[in-house]
Amino acid sequence: MSPEQPLACVIGDMDLLRPLGLANIPCAAVAPPGAPPRYSRFTRAVVEWADPSDESGALVDKLIHFARGQSKKPVLFYEGDWDLLLISRHRGRLASYFHFVVPDGALVEDLVDKARFRTLARTLGLPVPPSTQVHTASADPDDVDLAYPLILKPLTRRTATWMPIFTELNQSEAKALEVRSREELTELWPRLASSGVELLAQELIEGPETNIESYHAYVDRDGSIVASFTGRKIRTYPKGYGHSTALEITASAEVASLGADLIQRLDLRGVAKLDFKRSPEGTLYLLEVNPRFSLWHHPGAEAGVNLPALVYDDMVARTRRSTGPAEPGVRWCRLLNDVKAARGEGISFVRWLPWALTCDARATLAWDDPLPFLRGVLWARAAAALRRLRRRTARP
Repeated sequence: MSPEQPLACVIGDMDLLRPLGLANIPCAAVAPPGAPPRYSRFTRAVVEWADPSDESGALVDKLIHFARGQSKKPVLFYEGDWDLLLISRHRGRLASYFHFVVPDGALVEDLVDKARFRTLARTLGLPVPPSTQVHTASADPDDVDLAYPLILKPLTRRTATWMPIFTELNQSEAKALEVRSREELTELWPRLASSGVELLAQELIEGPETNIESYHAYVDRDGSIVASFTGRKIRTYPKGYGHSTALEITASAEVASLGADLIQRLDLRGVAKLDFKRSPEGTLYLLEVNPRFSLWHHPGAEAGVNLPALVYDDMVARTRRSTGPAEPGVRWCRLLNDVKAARGEGISFVRWLPWALTCDARATLAWDDPLPFLRGVLWARAAAALRRLRRRTARP
């Protein structure tokens, strides 16, 4: 590995940092103290952390301070919605110090905000389920003129606004609420109204999480799709509307064709993940478009399509590495959550463990890079348990 290579500056977790490292690209981790990426063998430098949702200006200052000390412009990678918004909204300042890909600013805002995405989808004729924006403080259940069952989603993924509602309903780790009838919505309404949170109500596409399929692509500045792959969910935790715990790379020509068509309709540049849900009748409905890097890029790289590495090649103006069709069947899992998800599906630990250990990619845990898991996960959990024990024993 040449020390003269520009660093990949990674605002994200090991599922974004590892594909870059496996491509022999040196990385700088932009992560909080104790976070797993700080301990990776691929990490050559650490950028001090600030929360992009609350301290975006501070994080931009830290990034620029870091970049000024580099001999070559780093390439900036970002994984979360707030990371994406930070890059997009501060692109003018950051472009002098970093290489990066990001879609048009207005498109970013349209895709991240669910109300704006609803309007965009209607304008472009995207195949989304019927939906409506709900102002819980001023509306009432009769204003929701949709066919039940529904799902309710916060307009933006800002944990502080919707987590109290979900926690009260014992669904603190879910990303959406399912409402089966108007009577159920009426019963739930006082809690929603007291929060003042704005939601998107959407007609539910029935079916399990395994019916959620996705398209992943990198589109260059000329609008050409450089590389892409498809995938499907295996499990989430919690089971309904939770976070992904197990995934699989697929080779769906139907998903790839529809995904490529929608990328062109959106006139999108950069990277994107398009989530679809297949109805019981076989129709694919578009759920959301995330124009950023994601955990899917880890199994994608293991399957032979390393989208972050291709972006890096373009940003530093070197010949793109060769890539072919993604190998279907490559699996990824998040061990500590997937064991709970599997238990919820009635899968015993004895049956689950061999499956998990034979996955091609695992979040944080890798035999050739063990410190992120040992220091960033196990040690952190052990230290937290020890602090709780000390507090209990210190009580009179």
